[in-house]
Amino acid sequence: MIKAVRYSQFGKAHDVAELIDLPNPGQPKSGEVLIDVEASPINPADLLQFEGKYGAAPPPLPVMAGGEGVGIVRVVGEGVTHLKAGDRVLLLFAGRGNWRSSLVAKAARLFALPSGVDPLQLAMLTVNPPTAMLMLQNFATLNSGDWVIQNAANSGVGHSVIALARRRGLRSINVVRRAELARELQVLGADSVLVDGPDLPAQVRALTGSDALPKLAIDAVAGEATGRLAQTLAEGGVVVNYGMLSGQPCTLPPGDVVFRDISLRGFWLARWFASASPDEMRKIYGDLTRLIADGTIHVSVEAIYPLERIREALAHAAREGRKGKILITPQT
Repeated sequence: MIKAVRYSQFGKAHDVAELIDLPNPGQPKSGEVLIDVEASPINPADLLQFEGKYGAAPPPLPVMAGGEGVGIVRVVGEGVTHLKAGDRVLLLFAGRGNWRSSLVAKAARLFALPSGVDPLQLAMLTVNPPTAMLMLQNFATLNSGDWVIQNAANSGVGHSVIALARRRGLRSINVVRRAELARELQVLGADSVLVDGPDLPAQVRALTGSDALPKLAIDAVAGEATGRLAQTLAEGGVVVNYGMLSGQPCTLPPGDVVFRDISLRGFWLARWFASASPDEMRKIYGDLTRLIADGTIHVSVEAIYPLERIREALAHAAREGRKGKILITPQT
């Protein structure tokens, strides 16, 4: 038997998560591999899925939980030539339901990660770093020295935005809710850290001047925070929303839309997964893996839990004021 996490009703993750026994997945068939799950982070999207609030519609219950992470290939099925036993792979390309001790997956979309790279950092590779990279490059033409602004800057995506913006020669304005977060983000390379509030547009203008306002804003909060970001932008600027930490709809002042041509776009990595070619995926993840290996991208880890303490881990992940990711390690 193996251990796995599922939920049979929607609600707060730490209330509805169930640790269950499943039959051993057995030997892989042709075109499959057997994977031991090594580490997985708990992301905001995971918590929303437990509540039935993520994606277009709630999935039918019960649901096996768990998205991204890394695992070690233990057995290779017939016909699989691009992977071997001992290779480390990204789990989300195997599908969801990955919070379990082992699983069998189709090998076609899996690829081996380089050895010698911190597996905990690789466990957080699939979602946050490409989200940051694609939002920085796909929605506005940005040149070296330009400003970009984001809220929830202390999040995993926020850390990646800081690192990737700095690497491109961009300057980042990082909006947080608590002033004590500033030092941590400055150490990561943040050019400026501002505390959110009604005066945010005035703070940005005082920092950049009216002739160098950001062209791109990255929004994880939604609600009125979207409008505050919009008001910091140059004419024709773009707000890209990828999250709803406030639980509220995005609010964009009509004056900014009509008179300043500010636009609101959405980004969902699952949509990119559905349309990106295998070559594009390999390039993006190859580039990001190298940035993790050389320390350019590094996400703080606050705590690591075994699978048996999944409810405790989920409660910790939902806690405000964290300073790093919560990970689960099913093999411990």
